[in-house]
Amino acid sequence: MISHKDIFTLRQTMERPDFECYHYLDPVPPAIDFHEHAFYEIFFFLSGDVSYVIEGRTYQLRPGDILLTDNRDIHKPDIRRGKPYERFVIWIEPDFLTRTNDMGADLTACFTDASLKQYKLIRPESSVLSHLKGICEKMLRCRDSQEFGSSTLSYIYLVEFLVYLNRAYFATSEDIRKDVTENEKINELVSYINDHLSDDLTLDRLADACYISKSHLAHQFKTYTGLTLYQFIIKKRVTVARNLIREGEPVMEACTKCGFNDYSNFLKAFKREFGRSPKEFLKRP
Repeated sequence: MISHKDIFTLRQTMERPDFECYHYLDPVPPAIDFHEHAFYEIFFFLSGDVSYVIEGRTYQLRPGDILLTDNRDIHKPDIRRGKPYERFVIWIEPDFLTRTNDMGADLTACFTDASLKQYKLIRPESSVLSHLKGICEKMLRCRDSQEFGSSTLSYIYLVEFLVYLNRAYFATSEDIRKDVTENEKINELVSYINDHLSDDLTLDRLADACYISKSHLAHQFKTYTGLTLYQFIIKKRVTVARNLIREGEPVMEACTKCGFNDYSNFLKAFKREFGRSPKEFLKRP
């Protein structure tokens, strides 16, 4: 069992080239800021008093809830004191997840649909929940085992987990939306920003696009996302730029595609977010 302080904000690449599975238990809630990953994340909540902000929506979690985030999502848990904070976390490289499609079913389907709907919560039925938890425990035993075939078994268990995860996702009732705090205008604004990163995203332009006053927009955006408009846009731009660079896009082209008109400003923002320059990011495993 692993306890951590702020590993989410530190890890941008994985130790393995494919996927990792962890079990965390924190008696005292860790301090975790808004962050994003270069990989996909399955957050399997077990206990605690936690709400989770993802791109302007706040999910009030119940034990057994699962959240899906991709490599563009800006997110942050709000962990309140009083209960131990326990969860499984699975990190998967996008390329590895895509390669599982060769096995037959599209195991990326839940991630794809959640990204399209911008709705990330899964609430499995009790029997499925118990099965998913058991698979996580098997993956962890394989990770720590030196027995023959343990690594192979871990891949098999991950595929099994993804099959049941997709089933749970598409079986989740719309009734769980009552545990989500959101604002239609802010959802619209976040979608607009995601679709127009290369544009000049001034407050005036965003207010006009969403038919809302500038002052009201700025206040509501901070209320629902936890970040100012400027903070969110910069985080989103460097996040998408990082993804493009990892996929082989030249740094200058990624900079331009993500709306940075000044390369030096891009470098400063990238290093501030990820702790190193784009070239250093590519060299570091």
